Amino acid sequence: MKVDELSLSYLRKAQVRFKALFFYKDNEAYSDVVREAQELVELLLKAVLRAIGVEVPKVHDVSRTLEKHRSLLPPALIESLDDIKKISKRLRKERELSFYGAEDFIPTEEYGLEDAEMAINDAGFVLQAVQKVFTDPEKNNKKDRAER
Repeated sequence: MKVDELSLSYLRKAQVRFKALFFYKDNEAYSDVVREAQELVELLLKAVLRAIGVEVPKVHDVSRTLEKHRSLLPPALIESLDDIKKISKRLRKERELSFYGAEDFIPTEEYGLEDAEMAINDAGFVLQAVQKVFTDPEKNNKKDRAER
């Protein structure tokens, strides 16, 4: 992994957003928790793609791209990749509804505390996984090369 300034910027933005999730939750803005969690996970996964030298696609769920380049990922991320992909896909599905809603779906009425807590837990899981590999990219490079 080669962590550059933009990747680190994505990580920092995600860390701030993670703190914001609790503000939204405490103010019962549960749909905003879900939306912000999605953006946080998207930023983290795009940071990973940059760090492994893969062009970042302009889509909100990059789980297919991560899978395609699984062999380039650090072992610590490969261990949790299946869970990370599920989280990314689920949050992507909620992205527009949680923010805009629909004629028959009012986000402030449809999302509850359970939805918010699930989004926070999922975002926290991805944040921890990415922070782990970003804290010591050289160590992850050595492990990665040794396993190939």
